[in-house]
Amino acid sequence: MKASTHTFDTKLPAFLANAPEALVSWLERHPDLTWFARAEDILEAATAGDPDQEYEVAYDVPGKGRYVEARVHRVRNGLSANYTEAYMRRRDPGCMVIGDDSPTDKERFQDRFGYPFADLRAETLTWLESQPLALFVFQAGRQGLGEGALVIAPANAGFFAYGLALLQGILDPSSLSPSFRIGSIIYVAPPFRHTHFGGKQVVVHNRKAGLHELFSYNLYPGPSAKKGVYGVLIGQGEREGWVTAHCATAEVTSPYDNVVTFMHEGASGGGKSEMLQYPHREPDGRICLGDHLQTGRRRFIRLPQACRLRPVTDDMALCHTRLQKTEGKLTLTDAEEAWFIRVNHIEQYGVDPQLEQLTIHPPSPLLFLNIDTTKKSTALIWEHIEDAPGTPCPNPRVIMPREIVPGVVEEAVTVDIRSFGVRTPPCSRENPTYGILGLFHVLPPALAWLWRLTAPRGHGNPSIVDTGGMTSEGVGSYWPFSTGKRSTQANLLLEQFQRCTRTSYTLTPNQHIGIWKVGFMPQWLMREYLTRRGSAQFRPGQVSPARCSLLGYELNQMVIEGEKVPERYLKVYQQQEVGIEGYDQGAEIFRTFFETQLQKYEASQLSQLGREIITCFRDGGSVMDYEGLIPSDMRPR
Repeated sequence: MKASTHTFDTKLPAFLANAPEALVSWLERHPDLTWFARAEDILEAATAGDPDQEYEVAYDVPGKGRYVEARVHRVRNGLSANYTEAYMRRRDPGCMVIGDDSPTDKERFQDRFGYPFADLRAETLTWLESQPLALFVFQAGRQGLGEGALVIAPANAGFFAYGLALLQGILDPSSLSPSFRIGSIIYVAPPFRHTHFGGKQVVVHNRKAGLHELFSYNLYPGPSAKKGVYGVLIGQGEREGWVTAHCATAEVTSPYDNVVTFMHEGASGGGKSEMLQYPHREPDGRICLGDHLQTGRRRFIRLPQACRLRPVTDDMALCHTRLQKTEGKLTLTDAEEAWFIRVNHIEQYGVDPQLEQLTIHPPSPLLFLNIDTTKKSTALIWEHIEDAPGTPCPNPRVIMPREIVPGVVEEAVTVDIRSFGVRTPPCSRENPTYGILGLFHVLPPALAWLWRLTAPRGHGNPSIVDTGGMTSEGVGSYWPFSTGKRSTQANLLLEQFQRCTRTSYTLTPNQHIGIWKVGFMPQWLMREYLTRRGSAQFRPGQVSPARCSLLGYELNQMVIEGEKVPERYLKVYQQQEVGIEGYDQGAEIFRTFFETQLQKYEASQLSQLGREIITCFRDGGSVMDYEGLIPSDMRPR
């Protein structure tokens, strides 16, 4: 990276007077440091100051020679980076290891690689000493609710640094006082994935007293710039008694001016980003409820006017104790400065006009990943790079500053409905699967907590390197990013559910309902329907206990703007292609999955109530049994 007039090349900023002595000494010895104060300056430097060239991010790797990690283009609407390996275009869910001896349920570096992380840490710092470095400072979480963080990256990895600066923000180091505290450091050393890790993504968390070190041995932002920082926030919350939830949040206003705030959680691919989108429509304005996979028949409904959306969070929400003011409901705020938006569903122009317009003509430059571009072109979010000839990358992304998102909510909000999304496969009598969820279900709080302990990743996940089948992302669906103990996070979540007696909990599938392909339409219609209901509670005649008790209550009927949703979308066993037989086999898949995942929680470390809820599941408890474990003001009456 080439320094600009807004960088600080030689003198160390004053705030480092409060930093660890070893870090200050190391920085003082380094011959080539560039401090950045603005994301715009990192953008200019990301192509070595020449916007007209294709810039290759490359390193000398023993045994491989010069290895190109990514090719970077300055485009009219920002910066575009493409990795040379298809593997690097998605997050590897096994990338995290723990380099310290503090309590954890995660795999330790020593156990996976057979030697102490201290050895590799020293080797990493030695390599960084040989490189021109780019540095900048940001605030993890929101101002006053997180801690300061320092980024130390190779100067040629400007696109990665730019993405991180967009996602987490950037502070002017000259404006920080000596009292500013650095709570975490991100070290970036890309060649080590080849020299030490067989080409795999690895991120090492090294939790020292008063300092959380994160070593990123790859250049895909997902495991480090985004989820790595998420791990730092989770660790802070674990020490202080609060949670950073894995969710998208939207303030939704119905055509009748009912305002309802949704918090949508779920594993990767569970519909978080989609909660901030309007329902996709056909060219004639209708909404396709589903496509029958065997006959090709399509089912449509008409929805003249959709609810208005005001986005709040896209992926990470601070549920800090200082925010909790409303009795019986959870209050949260965004933990990020930009959103890491997946656009694999946008396959042609016109699918999402608002997002397309915003990314083509953004108020400020964006970062595009896995989008097919050339230098000085316009990055178009429906032109996905190919992993192989004829096979588009399933994880194209754009990093968008939240400040340019239309209608974005800046202040903290209070949650009315807390939903959970699950990617479900097709289900039929001949090929029974767990695709038995109806359009949406209503859950008692205790059962909603269990779903967050198991957090199924589900069918056809586009965001990560996946092995197929139903796997778990663990407690809160943020467990892949947590460095501590499962049971500690489970207890913190359970305290939320006990406090939030005025919150409604729902469960919704995406991709398939039985034999029908539905995409993300179930959660969009759930949102439209429940917002129109406002604060009205369900009466017993409107819902019934689901045939599978893990699914809580199922709807007996659903009418939205005079359009009746067929009952087969609400009760999957009524689909003749599924029937009771196929449904019950799917229910057994869920029961087995829950049993397997719940074994990972040490009973001795769970609260008494947590143990009672798990016992209720193992005893085959009914929906009413779960209702009795955490009383709720919102239960069907």
